[in-house]
Amino acid sequence: MCGIAGFCHGKDDSIDNIKNMTDRIRHRGPDSFGYWKTEDDSVVLGHRRLAILDVSEAGSQPMISASGDYVIAFNGEIYNHKQLTEKIRNKNIHFRSITDTEILLEAFEYLGIDKTLEAIKGMFAIALYDRKNKELFLVRDRAGEKPLYYGFINGRFTFASELSCFTALDDFKREIDYSATELFFRRGYIPAPFSIYKGIKKLEPGHYLKIKEPYDTVEDITYWSSYDKYVECQKNKFNGSMDEAAEIIESLLKDSISGQMISDVPLGAFLSAGIDSTTIISLMQQVSSQPIRSFTIGVDSPEYNEAPIAAQTAKILGTKHTEKYVSVEELKSVIPSLSKIYTEPFADSSQIPTSIISQIAKQDVTVVLSGDGGDELFCGYPRYNGWVTDSWSKQKKLPFGIQHARARAMMLAGKSKNDPYVKRLMASSLPELYAAVSVSDTSFLKNPDNYQDYFDLFPSDDILSDQDRLMAMDFKMYLPDDILAKVDRASMIHSLETRVPFLDRDVIEFAWRLPLEYKFHNGVTKRVLRKIVYTYVPKELLERPKTGFSIPLDKWMRDGELREWAEALMSPASIESASVLDTNSILKMWRDYIDGGKWNESIWYVLVYLDWLHRIN
Repeated sequence: MCGIAGFCHGKDDSIDNIKNMTDRIRHRGPDSFGYWKTEDDSVVLGHRRLAILDVSEAGSQPMISASGDYVIAFNGEIYNHKQLTEKIRNKNIHFRSITDTEILLEAFEYLGIDKTLEAIKGMFAIALYDRKNKELFLVRDRAGEKPLYYGFINGRFTFASELSCFTALDDFKREIDYSATELFFRRGYIPAPFSIYKGIKKLEPGHYLKIKEPYDTVEDITYWSSYDKYVECQKNKFNGSMDEAAEIIESLLKDSISGQMISDVPLGAFLSAGIDSTTIISLMQQVSSQPIRSFTIGVDSPEYNEAPIAAQTAKILGTKHTEKYVSVEELKSVIPSLSKIYTEPFADSSQIPTSIISQIAKQDVTVVLSGDGGDELFCGYPRYNGWVTDSWSKQKKLPFGIQHARARAMMLAGKSKNDPYVKRLMASSLPELYAAVSVSDTSFLKNPDNYQDYFDLFPSDDILSDQDRLMAMDFKMYLPDDILAKVDRASMIHSLETRVPFLDRDVIEFAWRLPLEYKFHNGVTKRVLRKIVYTYVPKELLERPKTGFSIPLDKWMRDGELREWAEALMSPASIESASVLDTNSILKMWRDYIDGGKWNESIWYVLVYLDWLHRIN
């Protein structure tokens, strides 16, 4: 795991600029810094290294291919790099290291971009420069585990692992994109391809860019479409039994885990009391000859605490378990630093415990595996099996004309077109309904323009079931832009690499071939995963209501230091400094909470946004 940055059309200050950019992501790669540039400074690549495989200097980057024709700056891991070596063995390459970076670099040269991307399995953000053809390529992994931003600054193409790198450049204007701001207030995160800054984009998962000399235009190419692949997999649906499906998934997960456990530094895993992380650690212990390091945090509040169940699980599986109870004050202390960690507004409050568990794990290991992705692949979220699908079943029975007339009447009576209930009535497909009910009310914005994101534009005329369609929507946007972004930033601020076995390409594509009833039936979620994990952990340990690790923000903001922090941000002068917010609406929302106890999730979104805004100013 590392951090990368670079730009085209450098000047006399190229070396200073690339150093300044990569200094901002030192936490992503504390072990070493390197840069490479063309003689005329037309292309400059920078790299910060967190050494995982071959920790010697032979693995330093940017790395030049054996022929001298290609240069790479690479963030991530290629888990099947040994198999990739076989594809280029007849090229008589003399490898100088045992890193996946060098194997990937040589594969790009001898197999080409498309064939290499088709062959590799891993998480990655890549900058690759073809010196002969003077072409720069930027690549992001299929699921979006590793971040990559890009844009033009004063006509100069620039890219980096984090937005903070752009702010290190003197000519970067930090101009806010107010369409992205509205998307943030709707969802609590900013979905790709948007970023908070105008002119800077996130490279979407499964895409790569090609930028040719004179490096003034960008070609965006999709090499793997999650939606198209999902539909393709459903057309080739698995027709075996659920026992056979469980056997195949267990085998695929063991293969994925075995590849992801390759490391030259200490490795462990996050353990909650849920199906997903328990499945991963159970299988890790199966493929390991040594006890796995597992990490859990606990709190004193029983309604939020899953540490006792996790401890029982660890004892049964025989892991070397670390359990740390954290105080409310320790959790609260993370909040003022969130805007620095995430570098753009991000309001998933589970970022708080994720940051703390990452800090604890880093004391003992450099790499952890997590159970993320299980909900999106195996129908785990309640919304897939309850309120969204049930609402759609009822709503589609009513004539759309009547629903739309009710919505128009509400708008004539003063309701905003962005009011969630108005949007719900206007929905004429399940994706439109999901887009409506999964967003917050943005009526406190001065001039909301109802900018569309991927949820609003999701196709509805395919063979997918209602639940499969919701899972496909979440895999495309919620998973990479919320869940994976949360884990990446929270772990990397502590120089901890996270790996996600469920997001192995073969696991993903087989999960998408499964009949829905193998995932959800008669109120039981993740049926096929349960069949696997119950062979290792007693059923009664996991078959209970999952409390999760929720953060009681509605209680925290009413007293102590956090109340002072929030009150300062909620002052009229502070709110007015954010030109998109209606001050009176925000103040009313805040007083309704403080005086009447009426919590609104948008309060947290506003606090996160204002704190970020004050930090950049």
